Amino acid sequence: MRALVTGGAGFIGSNLVDALVARGDEVTMVDDMSSGREANIADALANGARLERADIRDGARMRELFADAEPEVVFHLAAQMDVRRSIEDPAFDALTNVCGTINVLEAARLAGARRLVNTSTGGAIYGEVGPGNIPTPEGFPARPVSPYGQSKFCAERYCGWEHRLYGFETVTLRYGNVYGPRQNPAGDAGVAAIFCGRAIGGERPTIYGDGEQTRDYIYVGDIVEANLLVAAHPGAAGEYNVGTEVESTVNELVAALRLHLEPEEADRFEPEYAPSRVGEIHRSCLDASRAREELGFRAATTLADGMGHTLSAARAELAAETR
Repeated sequence: MRALVTGGAGFIGSNLVDALVARGDEVTMVDDMSSGREANIADALANGARLERADIRDGARMRELFADAEPEVVFHLAAQMDVRRSIEDPAFDALTNVCGTINVLEAARLAGARRLVNTSTGGAIYGEVGPGNIPTPEGFPARPVSPYGQSKFCAERYCGWEHRLYGFETVTLRYGNVYGPRQNPAGDAGVAAIFCGRAIGGERPTIYGDGEQTRDYIYVGDIVEANLLVAAHPGAAGEYNVGTEVESTVNELVAALRLHLEPEEADRFEPEYAPSRVGEIHRSCLDASRAREELGFRAATTLADGMGHTLSAARAELAAETR
């Protein structure tokens, strides 16, 4: 299969690219490298994948690149993902997540792609749902608190519009809180990566609020599997939640990481608590029954195992950088 991955040098995108290359697909990555990293894609490039440096906000460039690549399936992962930045600069957030998505949709359709798999978010779209709606299904009304959640919801509506007007196959995956190898601790607010970086550096983790806020933490390998499943499923359409259906607190995330620390590291790894941040929801967990029943998806990685894999990868990356 000829596949094109926007944001292919990023955290999730590069993991997906590796899986596509490993099964023999012809892969083109489109990434402006603003947050993507060369180290993430070194193996993929060595094994035949191609990188095109370009910004999804440049519609003409997208149409040119897509026409050249002639993808059968497009995986759209390029985005502005930082909730805090979206609050500080909502116009920039919308330019990337809404206008950028429109550019990708049009380029994919005009290039003759069969399907576009759009990356979205669960918690940031549903907002505060109340205790009676956990885990939250796809049909729950969208009530974003942050501009990031609003822009991702708007991008989903444009995917639906493209399908209604042109018959172009589009499907959206609404992720839980994704973590795993290659997540940048200095990047876009990936708390698992930040905590791993602090643990390795002998620092204490900072928790905003009381630590009892919850998320549906899902390992990146499970996210990759969901993308492969939905790309291949002939009847897939609309939005699918992709999560573990397990509600975990930030305090529990810290505890899961401590299981894999050396005794002296664990002793130092006591949380520091700070005031809650504006725009962040208190509880989030996704009902993934639609993905399970229609796609055969089930998250296979526990939080404890996933944090162990993430910490090991972070240690290996640090060792490689200091050689």
